Amino acid sequence: MGTEQTETPQFRVIGLPGIGMIERGDDLVAVIVQALEQNGLTLEHGDVVCVAQKIISKAEGCLVSLNDVEPTEQATVLAEATHKDPRMVQLILDESSEVMRHKPNVLVVRHNLGFVGAHAGIDQSNVDHGDGEMALLLPKDPDASAAALRDALQQHYGADLGVIITDSHNRAWRMGTIGSAIGCAGVTVLDDSRGGEDIYGRTLQATLVSRADALAGAATLMMGETTEKLPVVILRGLPPEQTLSDDPNQTAQLINRPLDEDMFR
Repeated sequence: MGTEQTETPQFRVIGLPGIGMIERGDDLVAVIVQALEQNGLTLEHGDVVCVAQKIISKAEGCLVSLNDVEPTEQATVLAEATHKDPRMVQLILDESSEVMRHKPNVLVVRHNLGFVGAHAGIDQSNVDHGDGEMALLLPKDPDASAAALRDALQQHYGADLGVIITDSHNRAWRMGTIGSAIGCAGVTVLDDSRGGEDIYGRTLQATLVSRADALAGAATLMMGETTEKLPVVILRGLPPEQTLSDDPNQTAQLINRPLDEDMFR
């Protein structure tokens, strides 16, 4: 008797070279399409396009000159305690709803977008400081940015796609940063398996998978953190029925743990 052949699932992480330095007002859809064409690539049904927060922020004009920042008394006091530039501390306070913890060189806050992390995600790396010190803020609404990118790319390629905006986050109990999703459109953000069964028929009680963060982490491995210059990565080969979603409520906001469930606050 013949043996039935089954196709081996394959998952691909495709870095997209050719994304130049992004400036305020640049059309990221046009930039991505051009880079795809230059590399002989296209977008296919089920692809998830992961875009580094940094180029979203640059295109949306989130670059701030520290010379334009006037520190408040609160910022000055926190700057002394954390050994930071008072102007940077003021930006962190402006971008945050609550200061959670601080010590020398570290200021942990709850960002206005809802997540907790160091320095409100404000970054000074890979930014031109030729005209004075600059700081790059996160996008004001990363979910909306992801949705706009998805709509335009789907229209251009005629394919069902997902878009994730990634950023590097630290974690309270583990060393090192990891890629996380701060903006999502067209993807299953949280995969809720509670109430289902494992392979032995046991009912699952607490299996809630952050699919969006898992995808962002895979993409960030390819993007790198320093000089790789790969701010756009395509994830291909995952089952679309599990990965994609047209539910407009599946946004990155779902990942933030509700305050009444935060046991460490």
